[in-house]
Amino acid sequence: MKTYDYLIVGAGLFGAVFAERMTKAGRRCLVIDRRAHIAGNLYTQEMEGIQVHVYGPHIFHTADAEVWQYVQRFADFNHFRYEPVANYKGELYNLPFNMNTFHQMWGVNTPEEALKILEAQREEFTGEPHNLEEQAIRLIGRDVYEKLVKGYTQKQWGRPCDQLPAFIIRRLPVRMRYDNNYFDDPYQGIPVGGYTRMIEKMLDGTEVRLNCNYLEHRTELDGLAEKVVYTGPIDAYYNYQYGPLEYRSLRFETEVLNCGNYQGVAGMNFTDVETPFTRVIEHKHFEFGVGNLGKTVITREYSCEWKAGVEPYYPVNDERNQDLYEKYRALAASESRVIFGGRLGEYRYYNMDQVIRRALDVCW
Repeated sequence: MKTYDYLIVGAGLFGAVFAERMTKAGRRCLVIDRRAHIAGNLYTQEMEGIQVHVYGPHIFHTADAEVWQYVQRFADFNHFRYEPVANYKGELYNLPFNMNTFHQMWGVNTPEEALKILEAQREEFTGEPHNLEEQAIRLIGRDVYEKLVKGYTQKQWGRPCDQLPAFIIRRLPVRMRYDNNYFDDPYQGIPVGGYTRMIEKMLDGTEVRLNCNYLEHRTELDGLAEKVVYTGPIDAYYNYQYGPLEYRSLRFETEVLNCGNYQGVAGMNFTDVETPFTRVIEHKHFEFGVGNLGKTVITREYSCEWKAGVEPYYPVNDERNQDLYEKYRALAASESRVIFGGRLGEYRYYNMDQVIRRALDVCW
């Protein structure tokens, strides 16, 4: 008889949801994480009375009513809407691309005027786009591409846009209305008090061990449970048998400033290639009226290449990496006692609600 029914590797969102559901169903669960804290990349830490998104901003949004009802068991959500601003060499533009953006770019006032310019610029490339640059111009025209897409994307992916696959921005949103709400989902917000508190409530009643590296102690840990839920990188699980998968990573510089309001918005994207960081996050704007009125906390976010020992964030789902992942997925499919989940375990970009849905579906 093993001590636990499930060993859950990773105290992030997928692991926490799975643990909560199974613990409530009477299963014995042990959650481990190599970090010194729970909540994975959702981890928030209080500074100056402000909940700081330590691993980058996370705005919860979903159209899945069931998922929305589920998360509200563990947190009260505020009414935050993400309305970032793009900064191109001091010129400011609203995001996502909407009538406010087009008015700022061209001085137009009506959708008809904006569409006339867009349609003329879209004709620069005809036929099937061969790369991201051609795809972007087909969607939003040369002017918007040059100022708001080109430099930002190059920094984000570490290579010129004409060397990136078109599918990365195949569904770039373009709105012909004055609407700065980044997401169209009906349910949006951020947990009051931060994501760490929400994950704590999910894990209430479940044993958790931190600073515990599964891959370094696999034999011992596997012996504790009937089944394993693994949310780490799938290629690392198989000791990079077919070679490493590629990721993009992030680096953060966070500082406390002696002012009450630094930039007036939660997220400002710096879209010129000369500015080394991709965006600046001012955390107090995620919640309303919180923190020290005379201080604020900002984070500069830098995109960088992933290498061993660096935290992986975004799978590079190009053809080569997808083919490589399929080899690992075939190995995973033969496992009878291991469940792979989450962005890294499934090598797929998931939003938070998609992670929760996946975890709930696995449990049910």
